[in-house]
Amino acid sequence: MANKVTFQFDDSLDYQVQAVKSTVNLFRGLSRNIDGIYRPNRIRKVGEGDPVRNHGIVTGRRLLENLREVQLENELFADNALQGNNFTIEMETGTGKTYVYLRSIFELNKQYGFTKFIIVVPSVAIKEGVKKSLDITQEHFKKLYNNAVYDYFIYDSSNLE
Repeated sequence: MANKVTFQFDDSLDYQVQAVKSTVNLFRGLSRNIDGIYRPNRIRKVGEGDPVRNHGIVTGRRLLENLREVQLENELFADNALQGNNFTIEMETGTGKTYVYLRSIFELNKQYGFTKFIIVVPSVAIKEGVKKSLDITQEHFKKLYNNAVYDYFIYDSSNLE
């Protein structure tokens, strides 16, 4: 029987830790909107189901200030206005972007309680690579984040079930 190959992940690479910190700092000090049907302690109506999503982030001046601070810390040009609420993690090829955004997910959960994330990729090949990364980092992140829940699925538009 062949031995199973396991990868060793280094969770202390400075540039990766800084990228995760930058992502997490974007949301520092922002208040969260917990009103509406997604409030966790709300009494639900019969047949309503149990909708679950991340608490809405109250955007505005503080988010822009955080964005500018993160940009300046990383020696990037600072924006003067928000262009929506979509942000990207951009790194050179081969530097561990997938690891960084997966670890950022765990940090955002740990620090802000976010539980829902969507990873969008441009091709089937990259999708397969991300799926493989999710598989092989599972034990590493469970160890790093005290057995945090590691649950994911791959969306398939041809099978909506």
